[in-house]
Amino acid sequence: RLLLVGAATLPWTFFSTAFSEAANSLIANSNLLTKVYFPRLIVPASTIIVCLIDFLISLAILLVLMAVYRFAPGVHVVLLPVFLLLALVTALGTGTLIAALNVKYRDFRYVVPFLVQFGLYVSPVAFSSTDVLGHPDLPALAKWFYMLNPMVSVIDGFRWCLLGGAATVYWPGFAVSAGVSVFLLVAGLRRFRRTERSFADVI
Repeated sequence: RLLLVGAATLPWTFFSTAFSEAANSLIANSNLLTKVYFPRLIVPASTIIVCLIDFLISLAILLVLMAVYRFAPGVHVVLLPVFLLLALVTALGTGTLIAALNVKYRDFRYVVPFLVQFGLYVSPVAFSSTDVLGHPDLPALAKWFYMLNPMVSVIDGFRWCLLGGAATVYWPGFAVSAGVSVFLLVAGLRRFRRTERSFADVI
């Protein structure tokens, strides 16, 4: 049970921290944006890279914990970078989108903690997706709506890669989550690029 929660907490912590830091990165570096010109996308992207380094440290700790429990990951672990990439794309897409909106509409910074907290409850961190997808009384439409959350497939993927048979991945749902992540990335980057030139004027 500890490893099940640990394998889920790892990607969620990375995403939530990267999203929060990227969303507030432009406001936090407002003095730099008004004095020096450089590609503004560097600001949110750099915060995500820092969070990626923290993630690698946390992953090492989890692997040590798995060694203590004498639990070795199977061959599925080679696909771990795929799910990490999905988390990174989701964080960058949502982070740049909120960062661009945050510059013009300052109240968005108060929305970020709510989104992170809400996302924690609707993502399978403290529970397993099989509890949702395997529920006999839950309509099929509700299950597909559940899979629209990209972090569902990311967390399930991390558990599957690290714990093997102790977790499963619903691959049609993974395709849906990947599509949502790409959509968020495109939407976030388009919004960011459209408002980038006015950042120094309104920040």
